Amino acid sequence: MNTALSSRRQFLQRSSRALASGLLAVPALQAVEALPKSETLVQQLYGSLKEEQRKLLCFGWEDARRLKVDNNWHITPQKIGEVLGADQQDLVRQIFDGLHSEEYKKEVWRQFDQDNKSDGGFASSSIALFGQPGSGKFEFVLTGRHCTRRCDGNSETGTAFGGPIFYGHAAKGFYEKPDHAGNAYWYQAKRANEVFQALDGRQRQLALKGDSREETGNKTVKLTGKTSGLDGIPMTELTADQKGLVRQVLGDLLKPFRPEDAKESLQYIEAAGFDHLHMAFYQNQDVGKDGVWDVWQIEGPSMIWYFRGDPHVHCWAHIKEKA
Repeated sequence: MNTALSSRRQFLQRSSRALASGLLAVPALQAVEALPKSETLVQQLYGSLKEEQRKLLCFGWEDARRLKVDNNWHITPQKIGEVLGADQQDLVRQIFDGLHSEEYKKEVWRQFDQDNKSDGGFASSSIALFGQPGSGKFEFVLTGRHCTRRCDGNSETGTAFGGPIFYGHAAKGFYEKPDHAGNAYWYQAKRANEVFQALDGRQRQLALKGDSREETGNKTVKLTGKTSGLDGIPMTELTADQKGLVRQVLGDLLKPFRPEDAKESLQYIEAAGFDHLHMAFYQNQDVGKDGVWDVWQIEGPSMIWYFRGDPHVHCWAHIKEKA
């Protein structure tokens, strides 16, 4: 038998025994198995950590870092390659992999590997665990360049993805050309521009704005609770067909993520009132001045999805049931 495979199986068996024996204060192994795969793997990772590792990576639920988001940061100073063993790093890879859809995970990995190659690849990312998996609220957060992802088993009530997330890509250098060749997420802007093309002259005037919001960490995705007065054209100004196209774009934005997170996100958006959404395109940040809007956003009272394709792609997302 392959030595690495045998080692991996033994590790998982030990982790499962730890869970079953109550080391994580799990009421029953069946409850663990009922969780989505990534959440189960978070529990296995937590069970595998030694005390010195927990001191570096594990924090209380109320720690302010739990809900922090940014475009290029490390939630702990220690990179996983410095603090986790090979089997534990493999678990982290599986957790991250499981947060994405089968359709898009290959592209997500291509983006992550390209953007973090100079820093040491996946081993250069950092993680933190908040709360205690298996005994109540918990949240796993992974960060790196162009990456903030979360896994919380719905511990953060009424919040998609467990909190705000970030993804992006600089496919062929810091300053991408107008076509954003090779960018894993440029397809999303192309779909959004289809909405703009479907607007008439008056609607385009409502949708077009000058400069977009600044990127300032959590302030970038601060929810206002407002149903009017947001940037861009409100959905009440669109025809039924145009609204249908916006709904398709929302679905396309969510395609890289696992189905349960995509479904929850759409449910929250609809529950808060689809007609309260506004869609804006920012003409002063048009790369190449080609009339294909590189920077745009969809915002409502309790959600924002901000796509900034200048000078390369940054995406900020925050969706809640209520602001």
